[in-house]
Amino acid sequence: MRLAPFQSPKSQRGVALVEFTLVAPVLLLLLLAFGEFGRMLYQYNVLLQASRDADRFVASQAWNATLGTVTLSSALQTQTKNVAVYGVPSATGSAVISGLTTANVQVAAVGSDHVSVTISYTFCPVIGASSCSGSIPGFFGSAIPLGVQLVATTVMRVL
Repeated sequence: MRLAPFQSPKSQRGVALVEFTLVAPVLLLLLLAFGEFGRMLYQYNVLLQASRDADRFVASQAWNATLGTVTLSSALQTQTKNVAVYGVPSATGSAVISGLTTANVQVAAVGSDHVSVTISYTFCPVIGASSCSGSIPGFFGSAIPLGVQLVATTVMRVL
């Protein structure tokens, strides 16, 4: 039984470059995917906080002591939607997330003494089309859409 002869480093020249070329795209894709996932979680957290702020605002003003029920006037709903989108009751400033509008916000009474604020928003990854209507071709079947629907809902008891 003989030992294999020692190969000189000259025969290994360029192997590391070939391995790096094969592995680099996969590592770059994973890095971008982790970044996009973190960005999505951040935007969901901002939506959830906006929903809480708006629900806190409407819960402090929706109780009608005369009737003993929740009363949501159109002015109060508009102010609540503005709090959810802009952070203030008037429609001034910029939205907490770009692309978020008051049309994405729903304000509703739940039962006789609770109010609900729901914000629906479509997260668009950086790798997708600018209008977020792009998709990734599927290996089997239909294409996979790039937009992810984020929904933040908060329910609070009126004060």
